[in-house]
Amino acid sequence: MIVLFGATGYTGGRVAQSMVRRGLRPILAGRNTARLQVLASRLGNVEVARADVADPASVQRLISRNDVLVSTVGPFLRLGEPALRAAVEAGAIYFDSTGEPPFIRRVFEDFGPAAQRTGASLITAFGYDYVPGNLAGALALHGARQSVHRIDVVYLIGGVGRAQVISGGTFGSAAGLLTEQSFTWRDGSIQPEPTASRFRIVKVAGAEYPAVAVGATEHYALPRLAAAAGWADLSEVDVYLGRRAPATRLAQLACQVVPALLAVPGARSLVGVIGSLAQRFVAEEPDPGALAQVNSHVVATAYDASGAELAQASVESGDPYQLTADLLAWAAQRAAEHGVSGPGALGPAEAFGLDVLAAGAREVGLRRC
Repeated sequence: MIVLFGATGYTGGRVAQSMVRRGLRPILAGRNTARLQVLASRLGNVEVARADVADPASVQRLISRNDVLVSTVGPFLRLGEPALRAAVEAGAIYFDSTGEPPFIRRVFEDFGPAAQRTGASLITAFGYDYVPGNLAGALALHGARQSVHRIDVVYLIGGVGRAQVISGGTFGSAAGLLTEQSFTWRDGSIQPEPTASRFRIVKVAGAEYPAVAVGATEHYALPRLAAAAGWADLSEVDVYLGRRAPATRLAQLACQVVPALLAVPGARSLVGVIGSLAQRFVAEEPDPGALAQVNSHVVATAYDASGAELAQASVESGDPYQLTADLLAWAAQRAAEHGVSGPGALGPAEAFGLDVLAAGAREVGLRRC
């Protein structure tokens, strides 16, 4: 059985559509059953169930051992735990669409050990955030064919004009992250660091992309893959998110100012209030025409201890929301039919194996370049 939690949201609705296109019959779960029924009717009268994050038991009643639970309920730091906890307690297979570093860290560090005990499998951030970088990073590791000291993963977004290309939910999640700690991988462990505290300019085909460091599943998954291959000295993993824009100096200044600002007493609450007010002026759905013009290029580069490049792998795609929807639909079907590699918190390549993940990525339009 496949349960989709959060189908009335923008991302969840697209995931539901993608699942049905694959021939799946997910149970659509959420608080507003009237809205779910409208969507279910459009999708061919799939089943609907009520589940509310304010009532964890209502989520727990939905799933049993080896069921697949896909959650798109965000912001995940505020709303994501009931679905995650229900999956752990049931011994289910769990996927979500988060891109929030603190939530990712909770999945791996707080819920991962519990999932090992109950037999649950937790695969977080299984969408544009952060499957492409995991795939490119794993390909770069295998391409190096020797010990790798450092891997850099860079997500580059192009084709973005002035129109809105993120959903209201994505904006709300991003605004909330300004007051949270992020992380990176250094010397064999996760190291905390302020959100957007590191900045770089990435040049691709003559274009400049200002990019900020983000916490991602690559920080957990790539060192495991390196160790499993006998390359246990992967000491550094960095992940950057960049968007082509002329205001590189402004972006760099923001990365320097925000961490200092948040150290001021009361600033975190003020930033939260400002973010909530700003979200009122953001449309719930992106501009579809602008979104169709978006392109994404993700590059992973492996280096040795001297800084010499050993291997590089790149993947590209279009609309990030469509990619997320198609990846989650593919993963849910694959997991329901074949299971995943084992219990605990898993990276994408760990969960499915690199060859299967690469084939699935190609199937949904994530192309190697």
